[in-house]
Amino acid sequence: MTAELVIPAPLSTPVESRATGGDPLLQSKFAMPEPPSFLVARPRLTERLARGVREPVTLVVGPAGAGKTQLVAAWAADGKPGYPIAWVTLEEEDRQSDTMWAYLLGALRRAGVEISASLTAPPGATAERSFLVRLAAALAEQPAPVVLVLDGVSNLAGQQWATDLEFVLRHTGRMLRLVLVGRWDPPLPLHRYRLAGRLEEIRSEDLAFTAEEATELLALHRLPLSRGATASLLQHTEGWAAGLRLFAMALKDSGDAESLVATITGNEATIAEYFVDEVLRIQPPHVRTFLLETSILDTFTPELAGAVTQRSDAQWLLAALCRQNAFVQPAGDGLSAYRCHRLFAELLQAQLSREAPDLIPELHRRAASWFAGTGQAIEAVAHAVAAGDGAMAAAIVVEDFAVGRLLVEGRRGRIGEHLSIASPDVDSPEGAVAAAALALSVRDVDTAAAHLDRAEELMISRTTGYTPALALAHLVTGVVLARLRDDIAGVLHAASAAEDLLSQMPAIHADRHRELRVLVLGAKGDAQSRLGAVDAAAVTLTEAANAATGTFDQVHIGALSHLALIEAHRGRLRHAEKLADQATELADRLGLDPANRPVGAELALAWVAMERYDIDTAGRHLRAADPRRIPPADGMIHAAFALIRSRRLQARGELRSALTALGDAAPAPGGLAAPAWLTRQLTLTRARLLIIMGRPDEAIEILAGLADPGADDAAVVTAAALTAGGDTDQAHEIVQPLAGAAGVAAPVSLEAWLVLATVAARRGELDDARAALRQALRAATPESQRRAVQQVWADLRRVLRDDDELAALYRQLQGAPAIDRPALNSGGAIVVFEQLSKREMEVLEGMAAMLPTEEIAATLYVSVNTVKTHVRSILRKLSASRRNEAVRRARALGLI
Repeated sequence: MTAELVIPAPLSTPVESRATGGDPLLQSKFAMPEPPSFLVARPRLTERLARGVREPVTLVVGPAGAGKTQLVAAWAADGKPGYPIAWVTLEEEDRQSDTMWAYLLGALRRAGVEISASLTAPPGATAERSFLVRLAAALAEQPAPVVLVLDGVSNLAGQQWATDLEFVLRHTGRMLRLVLVGRWDPPLPLHRYRLAGRLEEIRSEDLAFTAEEATELLALHRLPLSRGATASLLQHTEGWAAGLRLFAMALKDSGDAESLVATITGNEATIAEYFVDEVLRIQPPHVRTFLLETSILDTFTPELAGAVTQRSDAQWLLAALCRQNAFVQPAGDGLSAYRCHRLFAELLQAQLSREAPDLIPELHRRAASWFAGTGQAIEAVAHAVAAGDGAMAAAIVVEDFAVGRLLVEGRRGRIGEHLSIASPDVDSPEGAVAAAALALSVRDVDTAAAHLDRAEELMISRTTGYTPALALAHLVTGVVLARLRDDIAGVLHAASAAEDLLSQMPAIHADRHRELRVLVLGAKGDAQSRLGAVDAAAVTLTEAANAATGTFDQVHIGALSHLALIEAHRGRLRHAEKLADQATELADRLGLDPANRPVGAELALAWVAMERYDIDTAGRHLRAADPRRIPPADGMIHAAFALIRSRRLQARGELRSALTALGDAAPAPGGLAAPAWLTRQLTLTRARLLIIMGRPDEAIEILAGLADPGADDAAVVTAAALTAGGDTDQAHEIVQPLAGAAGVAAPVSLEAWLVLATVAARRGELDDARAALRQALRAATPESQRRAVQQVWADLRRVLRDDDELAALYRQLQGAPAIDRPALNSGGAIVVFEQLSKREMEVLEGMAAMLPTEEIAATLYVSVNTVKTHVRSILRKLSASRRNEAVRRARALGLI
């Protein structure tokens, strides 16, 4: 419970009525300020004052207009039990005055402190030791402590007065309590009291109004604002009491205060007048100039302020201004950086615009040069743009090796955002390159090409030559341009030259700007892929993905997705799945919307699922990557989607639809062409479908039109066509060297073994057929490549039925668990089956109940054609030729 504060009435005892110089003491200096009509109760602070006066020193420090005096006066006039209060208001005129001790004695006597009339104030500003000892003794003899409030203590000059006052304080036996109110710390040994826990401090951050206090203040001014507008006003003023009141006065008669809150600034007349009178007027000319010139900066270090103002004493000036609470304060936790109060900065900027408008661009150039020299390109570009110097801004981007950020981020990034305000000057090579990079970020290929050509002309004609940074920026931008143009040769040529320069790039820049290497590697890998060099592309794209990790997420996702498709094509299904999962997980972490999801990664997962013959999972991923819903410009996406969709339709027995689906591989108009390896796969898949459909001659004709019809992948399909046409001898001759040969891709080798098994089976050479099939199953098992096996299974299952080892290998490929006893059909032969899906099990149960197809469809709420598709799949998986045979085998296997 706080003690009551007693403010005594004027006493009849003698008081100090005149100063030592003979002038009377001004009674107004002893009077506590009257509370204004707009006074807001601030119990969170008055309670701290009540606690503070129990200790020797309470400090209330803040800038002009922070509400320091009103707070202490409100606390003193509260009328609650407490100590007698002596109040002295010190003004600027008291700075050189020698009347401080006279006013102090007068205030103490008015507060009821019994001090002998013989004790008079010293004649000068410096008190003799005798006076201090007698005053301390008189205070120590009081029956109760007294609180001495010195309001405006910052107006006192020198340190001696503080030394003398602190002597008195130490020797009063805790009967004197000081409340010191000012704009900055008085020269007392505050650290000593702070360490001892005998100092209460209320500073600028404490004096700042809270949202509730601001709302109450505005209500007292009859200016009710919404919560959002109040929060905006509070943020703008930073809780500064005078600022809130001045804003309220400025907005009161506006008629639309709610909408004006966001537009009013520190340059408003009443606010500007207050600042000029209370802050700028009292500053020496050189400090005033320093404040005006640093107003172009948001947050600044002493070094930056010194570079902009060309002063060597910037650190000392900033420290002094911060100490004096002159609306300059530390930015963040440390003292290494500073900032101006927001309203004060607005006023200074407006004042600078009136007094020296021609100086502003030069100040911004100085700031830009300093930031560029310290490697802070974003800030440097912002100041160069503010100076209206587009050429300087572009040169900073280029020389900092930051052109890659323009290419990756475009106008969404901070550098691009600044450059778009003041377009780069295309009459300089740096400006032309920067303009080209910005154009490429929005895929404006024609404009980018024109700017790059202009940059090259300017580089050649420049008599002083050009820097490695400019040459690299031009090359990297050229790499991206060639990629968007689908100019594979151009990409590879520019990428090779760019890699040479990247190897010579300073380590500090290479580490900070990894995006340059990522862009070059990504474009190079993409070009190699489109050219058909999948092995080289895989190496390059792996490097690109590793270089992009943790920094360039979109580029990282793109490289992972492309690499996953290549790995799926090469038969490395586990690795492809891992890469695609990484891409989709990264997209999830970034919260990408459906239009920006990694379609390539979804296609790679669909490809893997299809190769494993997981038709349902493949369908789910295909739906997520359908280019008919999400239209990408890349032909690789269209081609991959068409290929996987066709394979899925083939697996469902819809051969004509599978053939038609291959025609959907064309990219969107203006998009990039599909990679050569992928278009080749489309042709090979078309040929395989024609073979299955009984048209092997057409398949051979299509294969002959390939760029390299004798290559391994085409040769094995040619052998399959010949086998279907009855020419098993030539087929055997073609495919024999490919089966298990070193250097042959895994999917091709697997297909070769299957063709050999088919050839042998058709010849009646069952031992050779079993041997080839055994090799095929062993080759397919490590990556679970079930699709290729399933495509020929109808022809080869009778070979399997007579071989326990083949049955076990087949079960292992299907991922089926080991069994203690073989499952037998009615004839005693081993039956190996592929796991049925949930919907297939439902159809099988309908078949077991001898329901017609139409009734099964009605029960499951699906079409008749869908049921027929499931029936065909069930027959294939159970190696049955009729429905009743499938039901018998399902019962023998314990499925139903």
